[in-house]
Amino acid sequence: MFKVLRIFGVCFLVLFSKLAFATLEIELTQGIDSATPIAIANFEGEESISAPENKISAVLQNDLKNSGQFRILDNKQTDFAANVDYALWQGQKIDYVTVGKVVKNGDQYNVSFRLFDIYHKNQALDKNYTVKASQLRTLAHHISDLIYQQVTGDRGVFSTKIAYIIVERKPNQKPKYRLEVADADGFNPKTLLNSSFPLMSPAWSSDGRKIAYVSFEGNRAQIFVQDVFSGDRKIISKYPGINGAPAWSPDGKKLALVLTLTGYPKIYTLDLGSNTLTRITDDWFLDTEPAWSPDGASLIFTSNRGGNPQIYRVTLADKKVTRLTYSGSYNARGSFVKNGKSIAMLHQDGDMFNIAAQDLATGRVTVLSNSGFDESPSIAPNGKMVVYATHSADRGVLAEVSMDGRVKLLLPAQDGEVQEPAWSPFFN
Repeated sequence: MFKVLRIFGVCFLVLFSKLAFATLEIELTQGIDSATPIAIANFEGEESISAPENKISAVLQNDLKNSGQFRILDNKQTDFAANVDYALWQGQKIDYVTVGKVVKNGDQYNVSFRLFDIYHKNQALDKNYTVKASQLRTLAHHISDLIYQQVTGDRGVFSTKIAYIIVERKPNQKPKYRLEVADADGFNPKTLLNSSFPLMSPAWSSDGRKIAYVSFEGNRAQIFVQDVFSGDRKIISKYPGINGAPAWSPDGKKLALVLTLTGYPKIYTLDLGSNTLTRITDDWFLDTEPAWSPDGASLIFTSNRGGNPQIYRVTLADKKVTRLTYSGSYNARGSFVKNGKSIAMLHQDGDMFNIAAQDLATGRVTVLSNSGFDESPSIAPNGKMVVYATHSADRGVLAEVSMDGRVKLLLPAQDGEVQEPAWSPFFN
């Protein structure tokens, strides 16, 4: 029942009835059988890094393993300057080898790494960096991104962020809501906002500098935009009734949002420069959850105009609406893959709610998750993974699944529940 209420904005508060404080830690539950074998050596001089969580080789191993695309070989080689014996590594059926060196220089670290392509017998990457101690983990994620792209041809997402909503509940106290941002692997969580009022629907701007979200401050729904770095925030929409489901346009100049100015939830766009509000959908149907196409020329949204919740597309030039989903009696919370050829969505399969992907050319639907209690899918900026909210051991956690369903990750919370994930764009 609460899923239907959530889709049509009848009672936003239902979402927050079971949330509690949570932190994230990735656990690979399913990878690819043909994952690329790679040896990642302990970096020479890495013992000079005092914080274990910042050791470069350990971060690389965790990042690449949790991508599901790599099989990490246990290798203790630390000699950065030694010549690579390609025949030896080929005999061990290893495709790539990474070696590195860390030199502490005052309050900075000089970090060098090399990636060797064993099959082609060449040095694929050779990079050098100078960073502060506080930047070591960030650098390690960057190196993981470079390795991932070199091997797979796709840009890595290890340096991206995930925003989410958490709630801390204590006996005989009102719940406390928090908007939080963490690294893609769950480390370095940062609280952007503490509130005694419900928060929901975080959405990243296209440059990753701002997050739009819904807050019920003053016991009314309002849409805020907050700067991730400075913390500055301002109200963007506070019309009577529902102000919900903000979504940034690809160029960052507009927000799509849901308002009830006509008495029914409808899709609007708001020009952030001129503050011009444009109504996009019409009639008496319940329309919600807008998401922009990569080219910014259309929106997809959830509507009951066919009877049950389904996903529709509206072109902004002529406001023509077409239905996209037909498989299953319930499809919602759609969002585009970056190439615009498919969408991820919440899909009812029998009496179970799972994450699914639909090819827009063929209409083929692929069910990706299988817990039956999944919601709030958000696609990684490289289009390869989806983060979503689910339940495990009677509590809310986050999980990830690849767009082909072959890789699955669980982000278990140590305490309580976490929901409403939103994957950031790439950062420059």
